[in-house]
Amino acid sequence: MFKRLFGSGDKAQAVPSLAIVRNITVGRTVALDPLAWRRLGDETHFTLDRDALEITAQSVIHLDDGPFVHRFYTDDHIMLQAMSDDAEGLAAYDFTLFTPWSSAYPPNDRARGAWRDRLSAPVFHGAAENLPDYPRFWFAESDASQPPVTLWETVYTDRVATEPYAKIFQTCMLYARDLAAGRELMLAIEQEPEGGEVTHEIMLGIPLDMAEFRA
Repeated sequence: MFKRLFGSGDKAQAVPSLAIVRNITVGRTVALDPLAWRRLGDETHFTLDRDALEITAQSVIHLDDGPFVHRFYTDDHIMLQAMSDDAEGLAAYDFTLFTPWSSAYPPNDRARGAWRDRLSAPVFHGAAENLPDYPRFWFAESDASQPPVTLWETVYTDRVATEPYAKIFQTCMLYARDLAAGRELMLAIEQEPEGGEVTHEIMLGIPLDMAEFRA
């Protein structure tokens, strides 16, 4: 296992192909400053029970005609995300931390259509998930119905990225609500993994300053 994660010392060893973003990649630990979410007080629904993340999976997504999205995961699906203008993440910016809130299997196509309608509206009404309402962050300049963003995410669990762990088609929308001491994010997703079942996911997040984490 340690040879797979950290290399054997053999000069013929393949060069790792996963990006290392601010020293973050599979097999490393990210230390967090808990004040990043504690300062939000009782207003936020975001919670986290630790100040260190063991990164066990990673992906990079190239948005159409746009930046790259780097995602780093723990075994329990906590996600640290960074944006960059390059696949290597050399000049990464816009860091966010997300934790899972809810996950459900839609029973039929009608339920999937209703979820897509919710993701297209300018406000996500969260009462069914015991959440407040969240204004749309993407396309916030418009009050019109907006189709959600679609993308493919390929997730790897080893640094040389020889075989993907999962390929997931996602239909998603990002929301945000302003709090007295900051901002709370909400990511609503329909996930369609290759060979798996469709699920509807909600993740809650917070922005992170670069001084609030290190690896």
